[in-house]
Amino acid sequence: MEIYQIVLLALVQGSTEFLPISSSAHLILTPYLLGFDDQGLAFDVAVHMGSLGAVITYFRHEVVRMTLAWAGSLRGERPLSADGRLAWLIILATLPIVFGGLMMRGVVATELRSISVIATATILFGLLLYWFDVRGSRSRDEQSLTVKDALLIGLFQVLAIIPGTSRSGITMTAGMMLGLTRRAASRFSFLLSIPTILMSGALVTADLLRSDLPIEWNALALGAVLSFGAAYLCIHLFLQMIERIGMRPFVLYRLALGAFLFTLLLWP
Repeated sequence: MEIYQIVLLALVQGSTEFLPISSSAHLILTPYLLGFDDQGLAFDVAVHMGSLGAVITYFRHEVVRMTLAWAGSLRGERPLSADGRLAWLIILATLPIVFGGLMMRGVVATELRSISVIATATILFGLLLYWFDVRGSRSRDEQSLTVKDALLIGLFQVLAIIPGTSRSGITMTAGMMLGLTRRAASRFSFLLSIPTILMSGALVTADLLRSDLPIEWNALALGAVLSFGAAYLCIHLFLQMIERIGMRPFVLYRLALGAFLFTLLLWP
């Protein structure tokens, strides 16, 4: 890979992973629109691990507290703390994507990577995001979530298998549908991304180890570092501004992107 491709793709992935605009769609579209070869499996794993490192680092205090509280609950410590309860809810919310991802891996890698699918999902799920951003009560925080709420958010997350949906976007949509504030829906979505990206990365890494593809380690290292920096900055700015600006800027971007993609299909 050329250096400009590494930098561009890493920054695109890192800056879109936690925004409600679909990082997977942007990773597919960037080489397609700019006319260079697909970046390959190994690079995708590297930039996603960079983003994973960013979210763990940003929420490091919460992650440590939740991990310790969860481990304590396994040892039978009672009562269950708020951190331990939140950890269990995140685990429950992760289960649907584990089973859904395993069942649909083949379809995702082939039929669902088309421009028409990305354009349709970008627009439809953007409109759904806007609807619940406007109509949601925005009166709850993430600590008020129930087991039923967590499973519902997890079921919504399965839709992120479709490129263009946005994992962050669909889980924020579900959170606001349940009455979470924008910030609470975003925080839960970001924490939920940790086990989701980790397991997704493990599956793709297993595929990579079974393949004979050459690996450019310098490119992977640079991509991971750049993705980490972009993702960390994105998380920080997003959480600082989201209650003030709302989801409308991201919805407008999604509508414009979807319209542009349909234009490409109609007038190649």
